[in-house]
Amino acid sequence: MTAPDAALSTPMPTSPEELLALLAGMGIQTETYEHEPIRTVAEGLHHKDFIPGTHCRNLFLRDKKKRMYLVTAANETAIDLKKLETLLGCARLSFGSEERLWQYLGVRPGSVCPFAVINDREHRVRVILDKAMMDSDLVNYHPLINDRSTCLTPSGLMRFFAHTGHDPEILDLSVVAPDML
Repeated sequence: MTAPDAALSTPMPTSPEELLALLAGMGIQTETYEHEPIRTVAEGLHHKDFIPGTHCRNLFLRDKKKRMYLVTAANETAIDLKKLETLLGCARLSFGSEERLWQYLGVRPGSVCPFAVINDREHRVRVILDKAMMDSDLVNYHPLINDRSTCLTPSGLMRFFAHTGHDPEILDLSVVAPDML
């Protein structure tokens, strides 16, 4: 079995149900909506009609020094990876492989989300949050699997990060928007 095949047959380190129970146990209010699996922003655009709040996307990245990054932003926040390198003080950002995604965050492609840091017990992933997203009243992410979306407040998300021991950086990602042609 190849590594991706093994990941598909291996149980998730934390199930969506365990995650949602943890959030509830912490007193973090959430609302979870079930839907067809969504792997891209474009596939989920129609969910804005019935799921309130800011809809978000996640980039799992690696730099030339093999450091890992999880960048979470509002869907509308455009990101130029070259400009992001400058902002983060790193070089040659590229998307993390399916194998690394499983190794570091314990989720499969299409299910990357900030909640996945629950599986980053060694704190090897640097978490970057979009300031525009964090200024929203409500934010939406997959709860470790892409067939549902969980809505919560940014303060609830920060309480979750405190629980996992992660200290995310909230950055103005508008400065890394691609240049207009």
